[in-house]
Amino acid sequence: MLIRAGVLSDTHLQRPDHRFKQQIEQCFHACDVIIHAGDLTHPSVLEVFQGKTIYAVHGNMCDRTLQTRYPQQLLFTLNRFTIGLTHGAGMGPDIENAAWNLFPEADCLIYGHTHRPICQYHGKVLVLNPGSFQATGRHGAPGTFAILEAGDQLRACLFEIPLIP
Repeated sequence: MLIRAGVLSDTHLQRPDHRFKQQIEQCFHACDVIIHAGDLTHPSVLEVFQGKTIYAVHGNMCDRTLQTRYPQQLLFTLNRFTIGLTHGAGMGPDIENAAWNLFPEADCLIYGHTHRPICQYHGKVLVLNPGSFQATGRHGAPGTFAILEAGDQLRACLFEIPLIP
């Protein structure tokens, strides 16, 4: 069985607006699972994913409610693969290495915080940062997200968020 998960981070929203809801529908309509790597900034952001399984951690920009509701780090499985999820704030300049130490048993390390999308294997471990969903990158860089597929193999691809008028 193939599990398709939408991966996003750094939404930095106080409330989901119409445009955000359209982007979510367009990007994640084929996903049964949503993985949010922190900096939701408000609980209502996850309400747009009703009916989907959600794995989320809080980030350094999250309010008290989110810091209480969601952990700083999370270990879970998709099919037979172990996924380590953290935002990455406070982990120093080498977040990947810190995440590796945090989740040594993981098949996939997912983090956010840097707003820089990354999707690469280090040996047998997939390292994934979906970037910033809200196009907060430098010089007007578009927002990005990832689709993670857990079937016989673990695969991920990065995408730019489609323009919505």
